[in-house]
Amino acid sequence: MIPDTQSYVKFERNQGIWDLMAGWIAENIKALNILTAAQVGDLVEANDMFNPDGKRYNQNSLQMWSSVSNGFARLDGKLPYIPCTGNHDYGILAAEDRRTKFPDFFPIERNPSIKGVLVECCVNRDGKKTLENAAYRMKTPSGRHLLFVALEFAPCDTAVAWAKSFFARPEYADDIGVVATHSYMRHMMDNNKLIVDESGYKIRDVNYGKAIWEKLIQPASNIRLVLCGHIAVPDNFRGAVGFRRDKNASGKIVTQMLFNTQALGGGWMGNGGDGWLRLLEFAPDCKHVTVKTFSPLFAISPATRHLAWENSDFNKFTFKLKRRQNGYEQFLAPGFHRGCVGGRAAAGARGQGLPNLVRAGTSRRGGFGDAGHEGFQAHAA
Repeated sequence: MIPDTQSYVKFERNQGIWDLMAGWIAENIKALNILTAAQVGDLVEANDMFNPDGKRYNQNSLQMWSSVSNGFARLDGKLPYIPCTGNHDYGILAAEDRRTKFPDFFPIERNPSIKGVLVECCVNRDGKKTLENAAYRMKTPSGRHLLFVALEFAPCDTAVAWAKSFFARPEYADDIGVVATHSYMRHMMDNNKLIVDESGYKIRDVNYGKAIWEKLIQPASNIRLVLCGHIAVPDNFRGAVGFRRDKNASGKIVTQMLFNTQALGGGWMGNGGDGWLRLLEFAPDCKHVTVKTFSPLFAISPATRHLAWENSDFNKFTFKLKRRQNGYEQFLAPGFHRGCVGGRAAAGARGQGLPNLVRAGTSRRGGFGDAGHEGFQAHAA
């Protein structure tokens, strides 16, 4: 997972960190068997702003779009990455309307690596097919397919209906469905709640987290994972992550994950997020996923290499895609708040090991090219 990149590109001084992150992904595609890199929105700080104030940002929108595009250029022709749009990628500063420069910088034909991976695109507000709402299908080494759908910020009803119809196609019934979108859930300090409404934005025809769950994710039998960004707290990792698991209409557990480190490394005006990436390692049988949190920025220097792995129990754990306990599936990850699945409370104190979620046990040598990938076949960064 690539978090919101807006704070890396809004200041000229931070742009090299984003380049480093993208370069690390590019250099480790083969070593880690990386299938994709999903970015969770807010590519830039302002979509169409010409006069930066020098304080909140010192780059105009064209410079921001160019910077984030240049980072992804390191992956073009090498990896079928998945970009998402956030509120700052629309309007002038933050979703005053649905206008966006995203299709100009990320056209469908841009990355040769998505040939055979990109399955379908939904039309946007102008009636044009773009990557704002797009479906990707990737085969893991075990033969199981990951079916990703990227949804625009606060997707409109048309986009949600398209995604629901797409996931319901019989040929994708056995795939592991993944939804990547921007505004979906809150961080662990706010009990990992689904976002109900964000009235500060002027755009209409919107669906936030709770509506996306009710209209798309909960009714689908094959969506098993949701990735999002958007919410963050300055210089507090607990405010940069969220995790929850809920039962869908078919009785299967859907894991939902927030990862947005943009306010670490000095807050909103800091270095953009300390270079943190989140690695999701799918076991060969695709039945469990190990989560690791890694910074190429810290890893590149021997002086800071010991900081490259964030080993708090909410940043380093393994979850099962499916496992039942006493007739229902429990969902508490180490370090996260207790909650309920299907209306039943998950027993046990916060952070105590429930059977479907255990801490990852791979080594942490911290080298620039090492992500502790022993025993795993497929990675999604």
